[in-house]
Formats: sequence, C-alpha cells, structure tokens
Amino acid sequence: MIHSTKLIDDATPLDDISGLKLPNNRMYTLKEIYEAEANNIALATLKYLSSPPSKTEAPFTYEWLQKLHHEMFGDVWKWAGEFRRVELSIGIKAYMVPTALKELADDIAYWDEHRTFDIYETATRIHHRAVQIHPFQNGNGRWSRMLANIYLRQNGSMPVKWQEDLLSKENPKRDAYIQALKSADNGDYRSLTAMHKHTY
Repeated sequence: MIHSTKLIDDATPLDDISGLKLPNNRMYTLKEIYEAEANNIALATLKYLSSPPSKTEAPFTYEWLQKLHHEMFGDVWKWAGEFRRVELSIGIKAYMVPTALKELADDIAYWDEHRTFDIYETATRIHHRAVQIHPFQNGNGRWSRMLANIYLRQNGSMPVKWQEDLLSKENPKRDAYIQALKSADNGDYRSLTAMHKHTY
C-alpha cells in the first residue's frame, strides 16, 4: 500500500515554469499556461474518450501510464511524461515513483484478470493510487482523473465530467473531492466511488 508523505490539501503550486515549451518571446500568465494545457488535454480526451479505447490503445501498462501524461502535457512542458526528481507537497518520495507506478500497473492487470472489483471501484482505486504516487512535476490530478475516465470508457461506462478547476477554492465540489480522497487514504472508497458513478 502506498501512502502519501503529506496530506492532500490543494493542487501542486505552479511556481516553476522551467521547461515551458510555449514561444518564449514574452512572459505568460498562469491563466494562459492553463489554457494551453487545456488545449493539449483536449487532444488526449478526443483520442481516448470520444469512443471506447481498445486494450491496445490504452493497455494500462507502466509505459503507457507514463506516455499518457506526455500526451496530455507534451505540447506545453518539456518534462511531460518524465518522472519528477523533486519532492512535492503531495505524493510519495521521488525515488519511489518508478516502482510504485509499476506496482499500480501490475495491480490493474490483476484486478482486471480476476474481476476483483466492479469497474467503478477499479476506476476509483486507479485514480486514488495515481494521486497518491504523484509521479510528475505537475498535472498529476488531471492525469489521475483521465486515467479513471479512460478505464470507465474502456469498460462500457461514460466518463465522469470532472471540472478542470476541481481544486480551485471557488469550486463548490472541491471540498467534497478532497475529503473523498482523504477517506480513500484511510481505506474508505465509498465517497470517491460514488463520484465515479456520477452520483455525487
């Protein structure tokens, strides 16, 4: 079992813009960077969620989990898809990331083969573990939610309409989402699973 070194209480702050791939003849606001990321994520959304992806397209292997982050953020950040080398306010120690992500990929394969959980709880556990690991410098929450949605879409359910500003203090669902993740940290997946069933 993977445990976060620190509590989930907010989004990872974007205080390091090194590696930004946008044209660098001017300064960019955070809003502009987020908009560029949203445009990049839209391409991944179209690829994986417009119709159910096959196991070949989305195999949930260690390599693909890493590749998906690059597909979501690679037009904006040079480090997209690369494991972080620094400690964040959320997530496990950086040196543990590769092993933890491999264990997640292996667990997903086991859950699928043995039908350990229904699709909603499997998606929930993928989402939660991905957040706990926090493999990348940024974009981990959006990547984790995309993983869950791809799994749901692949297995006959429609994706959850997560809001990209889910961790914004102005979002009315923010507190419920964070509390659901914290409950999952303690082994209670009910609230987070309900979110994946569209019943929240």
